Amino acid sequence: MTRPLRVAVQIQPGGAPDYQTWRDAVLAADDLGVDVIFGYDHFHRPALEALVDGKPIMSDEQPDVANFEGWTALASWGEITSHAEIGLLVTGIGYRNPDLLADMARTVDHISGGRLILGLGAGWYEKDYTTYGYDFGTFGSRFDLFDEGLIRIENRLATLIPPPVRRIPILIGGTGPKRSLPAVARHADIWHAFQELDAFRRSSDRVDELAAAFGRNGTDIERSTLWADADSADAFRAAGVTLFQTELTSDDGYDLGLLKQIIAWRDNG
Repeated sequence: MTRPLRVAVQIQPGGAPDYQTWRDAVLAADDLGVDVIFGYDHFHRPALEALVDGKPIMSDEQPDVANFEGWTALASWGEITSHAEIGLLVTGIGYRNPDLLADMARTVDHISGGRLILGLGAGWYEKDYTTYGYDFGTFGSRFDLFDEGLIRIENRLATLIPPPVRRIPILIGGTGPKRSLPAVARHADIWHAFQELDAFRRSSDRVDELAAAFGRNGTDIERSTLWADADSADAFRAAGVTLFQTELTSDDGYDLGLLKQIIAWRDNG
């Protein structure tokens, strides 16, 4: 399957001085012609030192800053945007009943005229769980809920009246070989990976193998990764990535400079 190059931006609400500032950044990205606009599903902004092999290295301090909830914002984005697909990168499966989440997704899909991407993950940020009264559990228990929730979401989406405007694409992030990649191969329409190029190639081959075991064609799963620079993006593109994501944060005033460069790279590709 030949796919067009696409650009996604995650516009994070954490630290924004007010909702209007966050909203204006979403509108500006849509006006630029970005393909996908993501929020996040955190009740607190995670403070990170780095990402190592896709795993967050947390800062010693996790301060409380201004923040806004993602799914209620998505309903607004569906009304105020006109071009970009929208979603959260990614929804924590443990925070909501999966059947309710499917209904929420279907509703936002209708509000947006069929532009929702349903990003899903097992959840990882302990502060979100403990301060809002959820059981953090273990890595294994969270992934058990994730696997069960994916099936319930798919089943509920198939029975809702009216159905979604389109078959809502499911995005799953992660590269863990035991739990994440099998979930990607079985359920995902978009796979978001955080890996160096050689490791990504190996994981991508494994996704294709697992997809075949589930009766799917691995080429039906769009590959997504973070933007680093044009040379890196060209190499990942040759390895099969067609969706490149960057982030806008309140720390730099939602500076659109890099996003404009990535869109120019897309348009010249």
